[in-house]
Amino acid sequence: AATLQAILEETVFHLLKRLHKVTGQENVCLAGGVALNCVMNGKITRCTPFKRMFIQPNAGDGGISLGSALYLYHHVLNGSRTVTLKCASLGTEYNDREIRDALERFKIRYNRYNDFYRRVAEHIADGRIVGWFQGRMEFGPRALGNRSILADPRRPEMKDILNSRVKHREYFRPFAPSVLEEEAGEFFEMDGFGSPFMLQAIEVKDEKKDKVPAIIHVDGTARVQTVDRESNPRFRRLIEEFKKLTGIPMVLNTSFNLKGEPIVCSPEDAIKSFLATQMDVLAIGDYIVEKDNL
Repeated sequence: AATLQAILEETVFHLLKRLHKVTGQENVCLAGGVALNCVMNGKITRCTPFKRMFIQPNAGDGGISLGSALYLYHHVLNGSRTVTLKCASLGTEYNDREIRDALERFKIRYNRYNDFYRRVAEHIADGRIVGWFQGRMEFGPRALGNRSILADPRRPEMKDILNSRVKHREYFRPFAPSVLEEEAGEFFEMDGFGSPFMLQAIEVKDEKKDKVPAIIHVDGTARVQTVDRESNPRFRRLIEEFKKLTGIPMVLNTSFNLKGEPIVCSPEDAIKSFLATQMDVLAIGDYIVEKDNL
C-alpha cells in the first residue's frame, strides 16, 4: 500500500508539473476518484509549482451528475459562470415537524433547549459521543457537519472508544478534525488556504499534537475540514461553543453511519443508527435525545 501511494504521488506530481509548464497557471482544479486521495492532495502545493487547488466535494463517479448539469448549463445553454462551490450541503433536508414526527414514531423521549449549542458542546467536552443531524445532507463521501458523529479531540482514548462502540472499523483509520477556518493555521501546517471539503491530509504542528491527539494519524497528519462563517452556521456555532468551554477550536468529526452502511440521510436513519450503537446523545434538528433518558 505504501509503495502504491508513493508511485501514485510521483506520477500525479509529474503530470501536474508538466501541466504547470504548459499553462503557466498557478491554480489547478482536480476531479476523478484519485482526487479523493487526501494524502496526495495535502502535498500538491508543496511538491508542485501550483499555489492554489480546488477539488469538488464529490470528485469520484458521483460527481458526474454535477458535471453533466454544469456542462448543459454553461456549454449548451451558454449560462454565465456566477457560482463558486463553497458548500457541499446540496442534499435532502427535513423540517422541524418531520423530525419531531420521526422521534414520536419511535417513542423517543426528547428535549428542546434555548441553549441548544451550549448543551451539545458540554456533552462533547464531557467525553460523550454525539450524533449530529442538521440541515441538508452533504454531497459526496465526507460528513461535513450535517450528518456527523462528533467527539472530543483532546482525548487520546477517543479513537478506540469510537471504534469499539460505534464505527467498528480498522484501528489505523483516522478520524478528522473540523476546525474554525481562521484558527486552522494555529494547529496545522496550512499556508492560508482552506480545506472545506475534508480532502487534504495536513501536518499537525508539533507543539499542538498533545492538545488534540484523537485526530492525528500515524504519520502526524490530519484530514482537516475548515469551517467558515457562511457555509455551515449551525456547525460553526457548535464549534465556537466547544472552544468557549475548552479553548480548542475544533471537534472530532466522523461520518454518521455504521460500518458497511451509507451515511444516514433521513431522521429515521439517524434514529436507527443511534439506537443500534453506543452513541450517548443525538442532536437532531433542534432536539436533543440522551441515551440515558430513553
